[in-house]
Amino acid sequence: MKKVLTIAGSDSSGGAGIQADIKTITAHKLYAMSAITALTAQNTTGVFDVMEATPEFVGKQLDCIFEDIRPDAVKIGMVSNAEIIKVIAEKLREYEAENIVVDPVMVSTSGSKLLNDNATDALINQLFPLATIITPNIFEAENLTGITIKSRDEMQRAAVAISMLTKGSVLVKGGHLKDSADDLLITEGQLFWFETSKIDNPNTHGTGCTLSSAIACNLALGFDIAESVKRAKDYVTGAIKANLNIGKGRGPLNHCYNI
Repeated sequence: MKKVLTIAGSDSSGGAGIQADIKTITAHKLYAMSAITALTAQNTTGVFDVMEATPEFVGKQLDCIFEDIRPDAVKIGMVSNAEIIKVIAEKLREYEAENIVVDPVMVSTSGSKLLNDNATDALINQLFPLATIITPNIFEAENLTGITIKSRDEMQRAAVAISMLTKGSVLVKGGHLKDSADDLLITEGQLFWFETSKIDNPNTHGTGCTLSSAIACNLALGFDIAESVKRAKDYVTGAIKANLNIGKGRGPLNHCYNI
């Protein structure tokens, strides 16, 4: 059985973060492991508090995982400060981790800030160089590049700019575009558009976590970048179309729709 490690924060409401990742990995019939970077008190209406793990404890979790059950792919989500990012990067280099998916989680779907100001530079300088693929949404791509994104042309400009920060691939997710949910992948100098119509379902809590975990699953299974993105996007589309309706705010996807 292939194994996937998620390094991310815990979502107490189960829709995003570690919980979404584990559900996604399980739905792909793979073995899920986790290193928790922070505990959050959150639900479908917002994030109310965050308690970070110490860098030392994050490092110890990674030692325990890699020294016993080596992952075939690694997904990195919420990493809220520079010290934790530094430890993660050191451990991934030490253990020569493969198939690394970096989801630069900066703002939650509900608009809550999840990344400290000192962490953005560390994210770019420490984790981006190790990434097989980086998966920013439009807001995160704007934050990383300073480019305002309202169109596909502006998505492409931002994707090219982000690709200069890594040797890996870049997927700019267009779920926040007004008229479509098209995603743009740059990999090995080629551009691929993944076109999807807007789905009439406001319950999209944890979409980014879910997509990045699904990409990691498909990389672990041996698919190339473009095919991994396609399969992951198909999975997320199905999870949104399942029309789960839980909670008082922006509810989660149905990660188990295909089980």
